[in-house]
Amino acid sequence: MEALLNEWLWREEFWIPPGNHWKDMEMKEGEGHFPLPRHLIYTLPLALIFIAIRYIFERVIAIPLSKVLGVKDRIRIRAASIPKLEAFYKQHSQQPSQSEVVGLGKQCGLSQRKIQTWFRHRRNQDRPSSTKKFCEASWRFVFYLTSFTAGLGSLIDTPWFWDQSECWRGYPKQPVSEAHYWYYMLEMSFYLSLLLSISVDVKRKDFKEQVVHHIATIILIGFSYIANYVRVGTLVMLVHDSADIILEVGKMLHYALWAKTCDVLFVLFALVFLVTRLYVFPSRIIHTTLIVSMQFYEPFFGYYFFNALLFVLQLLHIYWAYLILRMVYRFAFVGKIEGDVRSDEESPVDDNEEEEEDGGECSWEQRKDAINSRLASLANNCVLNNLTNQTNRNSRLPKTR
Repeated sequence: MEALLNEWLWREEFWIPPGNHWKDMEMKEGEGHFPLPRHLIYTLPLALIFIAIRYIFERVIAIPLSKVLGVKDRIRIRAASIPKLEAFYKQHSQQPSQSEVVGLGKQCGLSQRKIQTWFRHRRNQDRPSSTKKFCEASWRFVFYLTSFTAGLGSLIDTPWFWDQSECWRGYPKQPVSEAHYWYYMLEMSFYLSLLLSISVDVKRKDFKEQVVHHIATIILIGFSYIANYVRVGTLVMLVHDSADIILEVGKMLHYALWAKTCDVLFVLFALVFLVTRLYVFPSRIIHTTLIVSMQFYEPFFGYYFFNALLFVLQLLHIYWAYLILRMVYRFAFVGKIEGDVRSDEESPVDDNEEEEEDGGECSWEQRKDAINSRLASLANNCVLNNLTNQTNRNSRLPKTR
């Protein structure tokens, strides 16, 4: 199997510059080791370990923390157990058309309004709770904070952190230190775990973009390791983790309804995101991989493939920057941020479903009583206003007695 992979997939002309061979990139004692394709096999069991650690973290740390911060879940009405409607909900559609509502009403012997109410309650029942979203955000926050801190500590003393042209000096025969090896393995394993669990995580408005981002990131990390783009790859990961820390802690406090703190964090996140993703990433990283690298070796397949992946990430950055700037506009002119930063809106469903839950099945008598009470309240207010105005006018009259 390994021989077949070496012959077809790990061909030298695909992954390393012309004139170099895999045998030149062998482990040398005292210099760390050179990256090899078989090292990536370890990321799959590490991804499963990440999923297990996340499961424990959410139940032991995240849920108690959510209670301390005041995260509260909305109480939702559970849909009644109706097998025919449940089968239609799971197999056909969560939002039936008018003709389908009529047909289901005839099958179940229910009115159209009761059918619509059942589907509304059933959709709300599947919505993720605030606690679930808080746990997901807190897990990512802990990883990004740890990854960024450890990555910055391992890169601060390296020459390519300050001068990106050092990424290509001696390429591809650049040994990888133990710290950067684990930085790569853990980062790739984390994104692989996110991709494996994306079907059970909160489904957001930019779900498709998130899938593309995770796949592009995994391919980018894996390829850059095989082709020994480790130096520039560590810079890419560090730039991305810097803004994600603020994003996830902003989400956590958003679910806890810390509005003012969220506003401050949103402004800080927008500044960090726009600077790192729209300035640092293209001007420092893409520039060195696209332009500066050609001063040290001739372009090959890996050169074009690696830069193509970086451009995919940059397109996603531009898309998310558009969403952020739109929210900045609302924040500046409306005075508050609607929803969560960047991508935390849920998949589109009825906007007014939550408000309609409590009154969806009220009878006509209850509605009539509510209307009468409101009319009586308005009448009382009108009488009080008239009496107040009359008193004010009388107080202005000169006293004759």
